[in-house]
Amino acid sequence: MESSLCKKKVFPLNVLVSALSLIAGSNAIAADTATASLLPTIEVKADVDTKYVVKKSSTATKTDTLLRDTPQSVSIVTQDQIRDTAAQSIAEATRYVPGLGFQQGEGNRETPIFRGFSTTADFFVDGVRDDVQYYRDLYNIDRVEVLKGPNGMIFGRSAVGGLINRLSKVPEWNSNLGGSLTFGTDNNRRATVDINQALNEDIALRLNGLYENSDSYRDGVKIERSGINPTVAFKLSSDTKLTLGYEHFKDDRIADRGIPSFKGKPVDTDRSTFFGNAKLSPTNTELDALTAVLSHQFNENFKITNKTRWSDQDKFYQNVFPGAVNAAGTEVSIAAYNNATTRESIFNQTDLNFKFDTAGIRHTLLAGIEIAKQKTANFRETGYFGAAATATSVSVPLSNPTTNELITFKQAASDADNKSDSKNFGLYLQDQIELNKNFQIIAGVRYDHIKNEFLNKRTSATIDAKDSLFSPRVGLIYKPIEPVSLYANYSLAYQPRAGDQLSSLSVTNKELDPEKFVNYELGAKWDIKPDLAATFAAYRLDRTNVIILDPNDATKTILGDGQRSQGIELELNGNITPQWSMKAGYAFTKAEFTADTTATLRDGAQVAQVPKHTISLWNRYDFTPVWGAGLGLSYKSKMFAANELIATTAAPIPNVELPGYFRTDAALYYSASKSVQLQLNVENLFDKKYYLSAHSNNNITPGSPRAFRLGMNFKF
Repeated sequence: MESSLCKKKVFPLNVLVSALSLIAGSNAIAADTATASLLPTIEVKADVDTKYVVKKSSTATKTDTLLRDTPQSVSIVTQDQIRDTAAQSIAEATRYVPGLGFQQGEGNRETPIFRGFSTTADFFVDGVRDDVQYYRDLYNIDRVEVLKGPNGMIFGRSAVGGLINRLSKVPEWNSNLGGSLTFGTDNNRRATVDINQALNEDIALRLNGLYENSDSYRDGVKIERSGINPTVAFKLSSDTKLTLGYEHFKDDRIADRGIPSFKGKPVDTDRSTFFGNAKLSPTNTELDALTAVLSHQFNENFKITNKTRWSDQDKFYQNVFPGAVNAAGTEVSIAAYNNATTRESIFNQTDLNFKFDTAGIRHTLLAGIEIAKQKTANFRETGYFGAAATATSVSVPLSNPTTNELITFKQAASDADNKSDSKNFGLYLQDQIELNKNFQIIAGVRYDHIKNEFLNKRTSATIDAKDSLFSPRVGLIYKPIEPVSLYANYSLAYQPRAGDQLSSLSVTNKELDPEKFVNYELGAKWDIKPDLAATFAAYRLDRTNVIILDPNDATKTILGDGQRSQGIELELNGNITPQWSMKAGYAFTKAEFTADTTATLRDGAQVAQVPKHTISLWNRYDFTPVWGAGLGLSYKSKMFAANELIATTAAPIPNVELPGYFRTDAALYYSASKSVQLQLNVENLFDKKYYLSAHSNNNITPGSPRAFRLGMNFKF
């Protein structure tokens, strides 16, 4: 039963038709003028970026900077690694990134955990905010970049524990056809296409497409998604380039909230068992987005870039999901609700990059402006069971935890019917200073003025929240030798109040103040050789004025005085030998509350779903030019499903613990030709039983049993 907020959208086929017509037309022209109109050969050389290692990135600084000279922990997942691991989601692609985990996200959205801090908003595409809540796909993505620690100086609000930035595939001045076909366990069926066509010296087109229709190891869980992303690039002059893109993406799936717990552990049940009602738990999202990037190079030292992104999301999800198991361990409570959200966003960024020397000191200056506006509407209903439609839950046997009761969805007293308008104006200035060949400084500050107008349509109550925020960052780099950088970093970021946070808190100055995140980081980066890089980071990240879920009322949030994460991260990426590629990582994370928040959520309590130790290792070894193999190992130590509660009396509190696990993945590669590669990926090779993630003590996702994916990747 979808809310009226979830409007139907008609896909603009004219965009696709036009793109395909241009491609077809260019092929015809090329055929008719085979000798007179051959395009010039343009040689594209990678800057030592090979397989699993990338040397440069502009995401963390908005300038083209060597990763070893970026005073921050940055992990990059390349297109080669995405392909080799057969990753089909952001969570799968970043599985081997240290210091990053994922919550369940209520089965309808991605929820990464950066250094102990979870978020649903810290996603970016090509450096522009993409904070709508859905499952992103990789079909049109060149690589995924993970920045850890607060990034307020570059990205403004949010970006507090870290962020994920996706770099899109863009037109190139060559012509090729690529794509993939995948079939696997549980009817995993997926196809992608990537068409790149240069029309002439000044215009190039690219079209990326996706269709997937798959089942799951979880009973009744299905996924169907499709996407299309045509882009066109124009060389308006030798120094000016314009790239235009459009994306239509649709994702329909079953919202899976997993299994409950009993006596401090996940219930003992088959990994496929669905609790609630899968047929009555649909989630769907439809996203349209337009992008425009215009850049002009005045000279070798001065460049201006303008990016605009407009997006419109229509989302609906409904959950019929498990609650607590009774004391006898014989029955489980089932509840239900649905939620509809629409969000229209527009972001515009203008960046000036200027290089100059003063008294022999090299400066790389960044100055920028960001203007953003978002309109959001949110409508929630509670499920009532039975013909009388008065009970908000029903108990079913634990041995058969599916309910076929009549469910009526209507608004309860606490359900949301809100709309909000958010406006943001940001200014930022950064200088990268090369004092000499051994010392560098990166210093910058950003100012954001944020206005959030919130309307509770049920009560007609309004709240106007305004914030003026300064987010500084200072990084020092010492290079004892050219391939080694030692760095120290200080950064500050804020998370302003927004959305339902404004309706679940009583309005006082303190409660409207944003959350504050302060990060101190020391690290080292070593380019062992041109295609092999090692990094080390030690950090302390403090969070104050914290909003957390009320342990006594899941519909409310409360304020906490503090939370701290501290730890270390190690990473090794690249080629051990020309035949052996590797991505390895280790993270130690200690995430705790630093003050008493409630009678049981106390100083020293561990934060939910943050294992103290994680180890990850992915290898690919090519035995011959035709045959290769992959091996992946991942370990997570035990963690709590929800924030740890500490008893103040002799009676213990049954915190739910997810046991640690060790998982093995494998792959086999066969190059049928230079253009076609076949691969077989095996997830959970030894069929280990483990628990992947959770949303609460009674929403725990079992990990997949052994699963196979057979894929073909091609490029002509």
